[in-house]
Amino acid sequence: MKTIGIIGAGHIGQAIALQLLKINVPVLISNSRGPETLQPVLSKLGNGAKAVSAKEAAEADMVILALPWWKVNSLSGLIDWSGKVVIDITNEFLPGGKIADLGDKTSTGIVLEQLHGARIVKAFNTLFAARIAADPVIGEGRRVVFVAGDDEGAKTEIVELINTIGFAPVDLGTLASGSKFIEAKGVFSGAHLIKL
Repeated sequence: MKTIGIIGAGHIGQAIALQLLKINVPVLISNSRGPETLQPVLSKLGNGAKAVSAKEAAEADMVILALPWWKVNSLSGLIDWSGKVVIDITNEFLPGGKIADLGDKTSTGIVLEQLHGARIVKAFNTLFAARIAADPVIGEGRRVVFVAGDDEGAKTEIVELINTIGFAPVDLGTLASGSKFIEAKGVFSGAHLIKL
């Protein structure tokens, strides 16, 4: 069984952890303050979740970035990111909530520069934490999770995971084109769509 490391234990990190634990995927969750501070989070998540350091979370089979976007650069030297499958849930908010002006770049493109060699897929970042944590099946439909990435193998793996959790993945193509639609200023930012 693959393990998934989650870097960031806020509302988003906890929401995605809950969904993974429902399908019996072991979760290693971390924050910037150390594993000993995560006892209340573990109590909420239940069996299958383990509090670890950010380095241990980064060493898992797959890694989810659920920390503030502007803190991702602190992970650069944590491990050798080459070949690591990473789901980027971050949005390009700066401290204080202002949206960063990235010019022609994408927020995940910048993450890729910081985690050199990682196989990064943008996903889940358009949904609020409460919607990630909620049942992905609504009536006869499923909540949509948009996906964008350059590595087709990594994207296939993430799409499979999203399907297994019960969400409906919608592939928007590459990071350069697709992730523009789902960033903080994108047309699908905050969108809550159901696929029938």
